[in-house]
Amino acid sequence: MSNHVIQTTDISRTYVMGEEEVNALKSVSININRGEYVAFMGPSGSGKSTLMNIIGCLDTPSGGQYVLNGKDVSDMTENELAEVRNQEIGFIFQTFNLLPRQSSLENVALPLIYAGYNKSQRTEMAMQALKNVGLENRAKHKPNELSGGQRQRVAIARALVNAPSILLADEPTGNLDTKTSYEIMDLFEELYQKGNTIIMVTHEEDIAHYAHRIVRLRDGLVESDLVNENVKRIIKLNKTE
Repeated sequence: MSNHVIQTTDISRTYVMGEEEVNALKSVSININRGEYVAFMGPSGSGKSTLMNIIGCLDTPSGGQYVLNGKDVSDMTENELAEVRNQEIGFIFQTFNLLPRQSSLENVALPLIYAGYNKSQRTEMAMQALKNVGLENRAKHKPNELSGGQRQRVAIARALVNAPSILLADEPTGNLDTKTSYEIMDLFEELYQKGNTIIMVTHEEDIAHYAHRIVRLRDGLVESDLVNENVKRIIKLNKTE
């Protein structure tokens, strides 16, 4: 059995804007193994967000093949893609995307409703996910009662609650100050050490260097794909400041 959780073969994505065609991705072939921690980097317009959207089953390629956890998702319908997203992918966004009127626990439990768990199962699983990010004591708090870092931890717990194949993080520290960013990156390192597969899009070099492999894109192509020999470990820095 292949250890690849993600395999893309010559995927391309073309958008038609008026009379103009934009080749956001030209031909990208990339394999990501189970348990890897990968950062996608590149300047604006490099194709990194398009690649992230295709890997996250939020968009489909114009050409080529994408296999996620053994399933060819290249030509799936919207409904099929939605099902794959819910089963296989945990999303973490820059803007947290939490429901303002729901408690932390209710926000984390949300994906479990679509997955068909009953209320007591949802509560137990959501509580465990909050515990995993050190926020079980904030279970009843609403987003506006939490700091930015705590909100991102709730978002991470929600992404983890379904035990997805991959965690997709889109600029996960974009709305956080430096100290909080490093705390969230320390948490990502812990999740990686526990065996989670993490793919992160970032334009910040210092954040990318927490990943164990960095894929750089430019003009819709992979420019470089290297193991990060200098994994930045600012473990406990936030506690010594």
